[in-house]
Amino acid sequence: MGLSLGERVQHCLLVLVPGLFLALFRLLSPGTKRPKHLPPITNPLLVLSAVQLAEKIRRREVTSVEVVQAYIDRIQEVNPLLNALVKDRFSAALLEAARADKLIKEENGGEEVLRNQFPLLGVPMSVKESFELQGMPNSGGLKSRGKVLASVDAPPVALLKRAGAIPLGVTNTSELCMWMESNNHLYGITSNPYDLERMCGGSSGGEGSIIGGGASVFGIGSDIGGSIRMPCFFNGIFGHKPSKDVVSNDNQFPRCSGLQNNYTGSGPMCRYAEDLLPLLKIMAGPSADKLTLSKAVDLKKLRFFTIVDDGGSPLTSPVDRQLIEVQKRVAARLEADLGVTVQEVSFPQLKYSFQIWDTFLALPDKDGKPPEAFVELMADGVSVWPVWELIKRIFGRSEHTVAAIGLALMERSHSSKPSEFILKQKEDLQREMEDLLGTDGVLLYPSHPLLAPKHHHPLFMPFNFSYTGILNILGLPVTQCPLGLSKERLPLGVQVVAGMFQDHLTLAMALYLEKAFGGWVDPGVV
Repeated sequence: MGLSLGERVQHCLLVLVPGLFLALFRLLSPGTKRPKHLPPITNPLLVLSAVQLAEKIRRREVTSVEVVQAYIDRIQEVNPLLNALVKDRFSAALLEAARADKLIKEENGGEEVLRNQFPLLGVPMSVKESFELQGMPNSGGLKSRGKVLASVDAPPVALLKRAGAIPLGVTNTSELCMWMESNNHLYGITSNPYDLERMCGGSSGGEGSIIGGGASVFGIGSDIGGSIRMPCFFNGIFGHKPSKDVVSNDNQFPRCSGLQNNYTGSGPMCRYAEDLLPLLKIMAGPSADKLTLSKAVDLKKLRFFTIVDDGGSPLTSPVDRQLIEVQKRVAARLEADLGVTVQEVSFPQLKYSFQIWDTFLALPDKDGKPPEAFVELMADGVSVWPVWELIKRIFGRSEHTVAAIGLALMERSHSSKPSEFILKQKEDLQREMEDLLGTDGVLLYPSHPLLAPKHHHPLFMPFNFSYTGILNILGLPVTQCPLGLSKERLPLGVQVVAGMFQDHLTLAMALYLEKAFGGWVDPGVV
């Protein structure tokens, strides 16, 4: 469907005006003398999956203390460059590792008992700071909450710890977890391990950066508009947003309100595809029964579809040619390896992805209570006036980022009544997408229109998250899969989407794509 004259004019303005400001920003931005890349990984323990590490620890081929210390050493080596881990618990982690080693030594039932009771025994992990992790900060990047410490563990964190995983610390987020770059005035800005001048994504950007940099085995993130998938894409790792209502979103800050819990997904982030399924199964707890994670998947019996872009929304950037090409290579490889046909499809409603996401996140809950206003979250007990904060920001006096102030100002322009046209676009898209995918369909869709942008550039292209955000509103399971590196040596990737509660299909595809395209690449050797 072609763009109307009005849409073409709007598209030109939305490209030219931000482009002008972006050019001015680049001109005035100071240079950096920092190294551009991380040092390579030298310890072989750091290139094993969580599944492999757990097996080696159970078999006493390596101790948990050795593994935890190896990751502490790597964090201390690269975190000064990344600023990804914002608070560590290294001493406590080493004590917990020693207890895990003692438990293994004293267990009389053998490996099988340990595998069943503690499948992640002794394996280190990281946690997004917005999740409650007992004794650790829980600010969500809000400066006024800098001294808030969690008194309990969020449910998925508790389940991972119960399975034997050992948290090393908490990682950076965007302010209030509602922006594409992990930057706030409490912890600062986090960098991309493949190019320190580029962003790591948001809001689970600290997780993406520390894992992609080889300084964490796996982590946990949350996703209301792409906050797992964008950081995983930019940092070259795997990430899974589950079907809705599978993993608990409780004990996070900011809290879900209105209908936001329907669209938020908490899930695993990791370097190796084989870790996704066991991590999801643990994090889901009893709700794992909603999925069929133990069901074998024969990829040759699936139906495959691909969508190359959102149909030309005037709000989003054109998809980078390298991302289009790698998605075509995925389709060609599937057809060659499996003997299937990958059908190119399109949905005209995707042009309105941002408007759909924006509309549905603002809807009230079943009791008619609207979601908590963003400006109220910013305030957290302190009066905040967005226009005044913008003026203060100009003089470097605001405690809030430009992104957060901009979101608060945009919120004020919302109409109180949702557009009937947009509501119908979502209803039609939901029905058509579910009819297409059924229980045996898999869809390829770009994870983002651009490769990892340089720091602050999303301020001039704020709607590109729509490629991930629309899938939150549809509630479908999505796995972001790395697909090697671009000519700039930046990660390529694709979203793999399936029907509701068909998470096992996207996880099986992650295993296939890792084998076909190589998976995560050590950023230190690029």
